[in-house]
Amino acid sequence: MNPQNKFFPVTLSSQWFSPQDASNNASSKALSSSIIDWLLDTGSLTARLKMHCQNFRVELLGQQVQPCPESEANDLIMPGEDVLVREVILYCDEVPQVFARSFLPLSSLTGAEQQLANLGTQSLGQVLFNNPSLERRQIEIAHFDANSSVATLSKALNLPFNESIWGRRSTFILENKPLMVAEVFLPNAFAYCSENIETKHVQ
Repeated sequence: MNPQNKFFPVTLSSQWFSPQDASNNASSKALSSSIIDWLLDTGSLTARLKMHCQNFRVELLGQQVQPCPESEANDLIMPGEDVLVREVILYCDEVPQVFARSFLPLSSLTGAEQQLANLGTQSLGQVLFNNPSLERRQIEIAHFDANSSVATLSKALNLPFNESIWGRRSTFILENKPLMVAEVFLPNAFAYCSENIETKHVQ
């Protein structure tokens, strides 16, 4: 077992808000144009990360079936609904870039979507964005401070954690079936570097 796997599930307890409400959130005043660009990008994050490195890989921290916590539920994924929770780290050239936590309702894992329960180290995003029926709902954003569980994970990965890091989440609709993906940009991620803003992204 890798050292960080003992932290599974990491969870992402935070106050999520829409980008339109960012002006009312004190922590959002420190947002750079670079991190905003990554947070609000509606394209494939996997594809964008691959543009920045030679070797991309996914590390599966763990997955398990559990009731959806009320704090992470929404209008399509109900509190207490059985969901498959999947947590991974996305690496570029062996540098941890993103921690991702996905909620896949068991009711959504039917038909062709059953494959999503057995991805292993395959990127969920790559599978999703290859499906032309994919619909992405509104992006919400959140920040995580030094007391958060994702900060503990960052320190276990030997990443410097100074103030706070940022994440986003969206509900996706695939063949009329909802699932939710949250992604947190870890310290030292490309997302915090202004020179890495692109004007066009590929899927």
